[in-house]
Amino acid sequence: MADAAAVEPIGKRERAKAANRHAILVAARRVFAELGYEAATVRDIIRGTELASGTFYNYFRSKEEVFEALADDGAARFKPILREARERATNFEDYLHGAFEAYFRFIVEDNSIEGRPLEERRPHVRTDTPEMIAVYEEVRVGLEAAIARGLAPKVDAEYLAYACIGIAQEVGGAMQRRSPPDIDGAAAFATALILGGLNHSPKG
Repeated sequence: MADAAAVEPIGKRERAKAANRHAILVAARRVFAELGYEAATVRDIIRGTELASGTFYNYFRSKEEVFEALADDGAARFKPILREARERATNFEDYLHGAFEAYFRFIVEDNSIEGRPLEERRPHVRTDTPEMIAVYEEVRVGLEAAIARGLAPKVDAEYLAYACIGIAQEVGGAMQRRSPPDIDGAAAFATALILGGLNHSPKG
């Protein structure tokens, strides 16, 4: 009984910490959408919660850290979507198109609050966090599997993974600046770009 009593407060404390962090991220997404990243301040984010300012700094030191946390959260939620696109594909072109389409749809839905896109000027997001690395690994594993099965040309899977991610990010950014965003057109363009490039890439 003593052990159970000792564990329960810790569980409550962890749930409270998770709830506070979630509240900050939800408020930050809304503030970034309403004011734009550049204009938003930590005080604006705190006002969007029911937390004291001191509580905010228990979790984040700046709005830059909050933005990185939002990016990591998005990466963690996107990874299973990416895996599903890989498992659903019947050939390599299907895999590429499905993965690009899934990503573009995800960012359109995830980077908007009440129909407003998040402001375009944002800080550089780290790519060495566990969540970001996990997404890269999912892309690389999917490409290596396609190459091993003879569905894709025998090229450097690491380079190809980075090329796919870079194209997805840049084309995705351009797509979001259009009104309305052309998800299908962007996915078709990115897929054709990769497939066309592979026809002229050095083979392993």
